Amino acid sequence: MFRRWYLVLVAVVCLASIAWFQRHRRVGLIAVPIVDGIPQALAVDRAGKIRSLRYGLSLSIPERKQDPIRGHETLRFDLTDASQPLQLDFAQPADRVSSITANGKALSVDSAHGHLILPAASLGRGTNELSVDFTAGDRALNRNDDYLYSLFVPARASQTFPCFDQPDLKGSLTLALEIPSGWEAVANGFEKERQAAGNRKTIHFAPTQALPTYLFGFAAGKFTAEESERGGRTFRMYHRETDAARVARNKDALFDLHQQAIAWMEDYTARRYPFDKLDFVLLPAFQFSGMEHAGAIFYNQSSLLLDETATQEQELARATTIAHETSHMWFGDLVTMKWFDDVWMKEVFANFMAAKIVNPAFPDIDHALRFLMAHYPSAYDVDRTTGANPIRQRLDNLNEAGSLYGNIIYDKAPVVMRQLEEMLGADGLRDGLREYLNRYAFGNAAWTDLIAILGARTGEDLAAWSHAWVDEPGRPTIATELKIDAGHITGLGFTQSDPRGRPLVWNQPLQIAMGFEHGTRITPLKMNAARVEPAGVRGIPQPRYILPNGEGIGYGLFKLDDMSKAFLLNSLPELGDALTRGAAWITIWDDMLEGGTPAGRVVDLALKALPLEREEQNVQRILSYLTGAYWIFLPEAERAAVAPRVESALRAGMNDSAGRSLKAAYFNAFRAVATTPAGVAHLERLWKKQDAVPGLTFAESDYIAMAEELAVRNGTNGDMVAARQLKLIENPDRKARFVFITPALSSSEATRDAFFGTLAEADNRRHEPWVIDALRYLNHPLRARHARVYIRPSLDLLREIQRTGDIFFPSRWTSAVLSGHNSPEAAGAVTAFLEEHSDYPPRLRQIIEQSSDALIRASRIVRDR
Repeated sequence: MFRRWYLVLVAVVCLASIAWFQRHRRVGLIAVPIVDGIPQALAVDRAGKIRSLRYGLSLSIPERKQDPIRGHETLRFDLTDASQPLQLDFAQPADRVSSITANGKALSVDSAHGHLILPAASLGRGTNELSVDFTAGDRALNRNDDYLYSLFVPARASQTFPCFDQPDLKGSLTLALEIPSGWEAVANGFEKERQAAGNRKTIHFAPTQALPTYLFGFAAGKFTAEESERGGRTFRMYHRETDAARVARNKDALFDLHQQAIAWMEDYTARRYPFDKLDFVLLPAFQFSGMEHAGAIFYNQSSLLLDETATQEQELARATTIAHETSHMWFGDLVTMKWFDDVWMKEVFANFMAAKIVNPAFPDIDHALRFLMAHYPSAYDVDRTTGANPIRQRLDNLNEAGSLYGNIIYDKAPVVMRQLEEMLGADGLRDGLREYLNRYAFGNAAWTDLIAILGARTGEDLAAWSHAWVDEPGRPTIATELKIDAGHITGLGFTQSDPRGRPLVWNQPLQIAMGFEHGTRITPLKMNAARVEPAGVRGIPQPRYILPNGEGIGYGLFKLDDMSKAFLLNSLPELGDALTRGAAWITIWDDMLEGGTPAGRVVDLALKALPLEREEQNVQRILSYLTGAYWIFLPEAERAAVAPRVESALRAGMNDSAGRSLKAAYFNAFRAVATTPAGVAHLERLWKKQDAVPGLTFAESDYIAMAEELAVRNGTNGDMVAARQLKLIENPDRKARFVFITPALSSSEATRDAFFGTLAEADNRRHEPWVIDALRYLNHPLRARHARVYIRPSLDLLREIQRTGDIFFPSRWTSAVLSGHNSPEAAGAVTAFLEEHSDYPPRLRQIIEQSSDALIRASRIVRDR
């Protein structure tokens, strides 16, 4: 009996093996197996033999979003090797392809794992031409009732049309869009002609320069176009805003900022703008702040069309976003990474250049402080966690490329690039980047290619430097060792260590600030060993404090000596330099997270500092820390006790501050923390226009935000607030968003639970920014006790979120779910999930560990209180 079953089992295994072998032998891909996504082996194989890639794509877009989009594509390319079949990426069911021909011969559709398999017999060395009729996939087309837009990053073009969906196969795109006659369209290429036929029209766009598929982009729908000339170049802005005054108030600044960014980049790179035109599209509920489609940048509309209550920080953020996306036209679009493990390269240069571009447009801003505040806190939020990732990450398959994005790429990498500029000198880095752009223009390059160029310009060991800063996760712990005798320094040293126990040395410059009664002494220090001592400090009088990161250049967890910590907790607002104050605040916040400073002391220090602080960037940071400590790191009883003082300080700030921007910053903080009966009543009077903030004019979006906060606080009355606000909203896109999130505002737990249940369906998560807003209200700290029931199912959905969502959605989803919690029970739910899923995908595990770090720390702090 056993022998019979054994023989049956052997036969089944053999038959399965033969079937697998026959399948792969038939397509000739034993060396490059057919699997989901685009594995690196497939990408390398195709990049080695495909040349002169050209796409001709026509899409017929119906007026109703429920109806299918039909497409026709002509694909031309040269092959250096036609001995094996070729995989063409199309992540749709086989029946979405109605016909396919190769070099004039009809083929049967052979599809597997998101690829169309082209037989070797249908191909030849030299030029090949494919013709495909298909039904486009919708997932990457973001279809709405009267508009749509494509979003193909990192490898989602193949969800819409057949293509070679990898960054190092650049091709020219010639696009034609057939659309309803009342719609407009914009794409990478400039418009060549339009043809009308009844209630339809077709817009033909000119061929683009060579681009990777993730940079193909188009939008179509009911858009209004604004046009303006700057610097001899015509810009077009497409938008859906119905408030004409809002458009008029912002549009000149938007055109100016784009032209200023282009002019700066042309001067810095010594290369003209690489593409034929520059349009930009403002999209409601856009998933990102911006996306650098060559010649057609997409933006989140709300972050560019600012309200009258916009703060200085919002204005800076807008300018930085525009500079960032414009810089991508050179870094990312002109020269593209070979593989997405180097996606950080395009992002770091875009962010690094953006910081330089913005400086001249804001001459009154302390830009050193701006760099510190823009990058360090958000980079630390990841690098301090157990889930920290390196800047450069290994990537085996493009279906995981979206998980590479995050604060380390966007915020730690610019800090590291500034260090590289310090080593090379500003001119040395600029000249090296010019060589890089010239050598690889309209092509692809890797980090190693750039390091080779830059390494020839310095005597530093860039390979060793890159290993610690680029290839490894985490940050050093830098501790002060101080000895005082008879009122003088007898010993001062700084040690660096790795919390992860690796033998790493982070080579970096520090600027040690030592504060005295009559001024501050800055001592430079090269932190290039496990322990270093600054020169010339032995024997000097005892300072009031020593701040290792006094000028905000060094990167790490800075542990203060007891004397310095005590002084700063009492007298930080008295420091004379704004940059030093900003660096001190970041250091104190780090100390609180490490359990060294009670959250209540941070709140007290913030309330003491705010009336004295005149630098708005520091005010914004203090307000951020105040609201964070208030909601997450204070126990509930302690929060209730301090609430009247917090609200009083914020109301004083918004009423007494000079200038609209500071008033708006204080108001935004007050709106976020108001919980006392008096505070909520005041917020309600402002919402009903029965009261006002002197010097501050509210827009529709402000009233919507007030209504949302009131709804969370006012129980059943909150439901009436939401219903009343809905009737007042005039803009259709803002109204649609409010309708979506209203169930998350409800006072009814059953309503909120039912709404959360709908998010299990991918179609209900299409508007990702709306989903994130709703999740934050579902998990608001005031509702955290009930909202614990959402934690486990939210984590259970994370794999599906990654599969169906855009690149930032998994981390934003997880952060939104966990951001309002601080209880040991909530922390335990996360810990239990990770323990039960020891084989969880590593990158998703990192996202959970990063997003839960504040919760885990807060639960310990609250428990220990």
